[in-house]
Amino acid sequence: MRALLILCASATLARAADFNAQFEKIKKSATPAQLYAILYDLPKGGDLHHHFSLSHRPADLLKAATSLKNNRYFTRVRFANCDGATDTLMFRTIQQSTYNALSDCLKQEFQALDALTQKQRDDWSSALILDKPGEGRNEFFEVIVFRLTEPARDPELTAALLQRMLERYSREGLSYLETQAHPLNFQDAAGKPIPQQTGADVFRQTLAKPEVKRLGMEVRFLTTGIRYTPTAEQSIERMYDFIDHNRDLWVGINLAGREDNGKGYALRFLDTFRKMRRQYAGIHLTIHGGELDNPGPEVRQTLLLGAERIGHGLNLITDPDTMLLMRNGPYMVENALVSNRLLEYTTDLLKHPFIEYLRFGIPVCLNTDDAGVWDSNMTDEYFTAVTTFHLTWEEVVQVGRNSLMYSFLDPVTKARLIANYDRRVHDFEQRYEKSNWAERVEHIRPEVSGYAQRSLGMHP
Repeated sequence: MRALLILCASATLARAADFNAQFEKIKKSATPAQLYAILYDLPKGGDLHHHFSLSHRPADLLKAATSLKNNRYFTRVRFANCDGATDTLMFRTIQQSTYNALSDCLKQEFQALDALTQKQRDDWSSALILDKPGEGRNEFFEVIVFRLTEPARDPELTAALLQRMLERYSREGLSYLETQAHPLNFQDAAGKPIPQQTGADVFRQTLAKPEVKRLGMEVRFLTTGIRYTPTAEQSIERMYDFIDHNRDLWVGINLAGREDNGKGYALRFLDTFRKMRRQYAGIHLTIHGGELDNPGPEVRQTLLLGAERIGHGLNLITDPDTMLLMRNGPYMVENALVSNRLLEYTTDLLKHPFIEYLRFGIPVCLNTDDAGVWDSNMTDEYFTAVTTFHLTWEEVVQVGRNSLMYSFLDPVTKARLIANYDRRVHDFEQRYEKSNWAERVEHIRPEVSGYAQRSLGMHP
């Protein structure tokens, strides 16, 4: 099957070479807004490095959270200097049962989401995205993530947000989403844990809805462990067991969390993953590795854990031996340009190693990572890559195709999605191969992200 996919890839890229000249003409003559619209219209394959709970638009989250049948959410909008306060996080968002357990004084600090003023809504939304100067890595890891902890555990909210997410991605030209989402920490409206299988069925039931199936999006899930926690090893064992019982939708495991927290170093988990491989077969690994702004062997050590894909891999470029190991090999780097810029791992995107990996021969793809917090989309990733690194059409197609080729889909489904991607690319080439391509662009209505408005100079 892999040999057949490689043969088909050669044919697709050979055909793409014929469109190279036209793509160069378009890049030179199109305005930034026109190019953004064209790339919005572009078939994009899949998004493989994707944190589900951090990828929702604040507007979608607010609408879904205020439309629930079985729960209600509150957020901190003020401080009352109460005795017994355990945190001082503004806009921390909690469900009804947590609110009910607060003291009368602490309750005064919170306001129901469905009762927020317009200014409070705007401030709440801004608190969930990196949209102000000075907000970066610490704001993301130490603040925003914790504001969203309880909403991420709500199965009813998860179902509503999954559908809205797939609707948006489908409009943007994606055909596959491989997202880090699992029901291991789901809780009901009373705050009591929900059985894992009951939680897994929430995802199944959502994907089975006719209106979701009509979108044509294929979806698979990964479980995620936070690498620096004291019980990370036990979490990995739980995740293997869960995936083994839910292989229809869950295909692999990821380890996330700040790598600059020394408690989560890769080799800490070597014995755990070896133990799990003795018990389970066919469970894939994609692990954050080298998401650092200092040199180091983190990618090589992550590969030793059994990782087939590397999340970010920024400091891979400082390890020549591992670069040679990954060149033309079975491994891929999941790049996220917007994420790396906003978290200040690569403040100057011209120096981002993505283009070196691509042209050196290390398989790469583009990903949104945490699109809700960045207020971005996949078009932003492609626009940034094309305009910063002057990608050729063949490279654009290769990046998109990689996102399907290196997915953890079963071989039959993977072959179907790749064949569909090749057809869509061919159709795209036919739409834009003529000199009147600009007329086509006039009819495209891209959904311009907040990030594109602030950082790329786009207008909605």
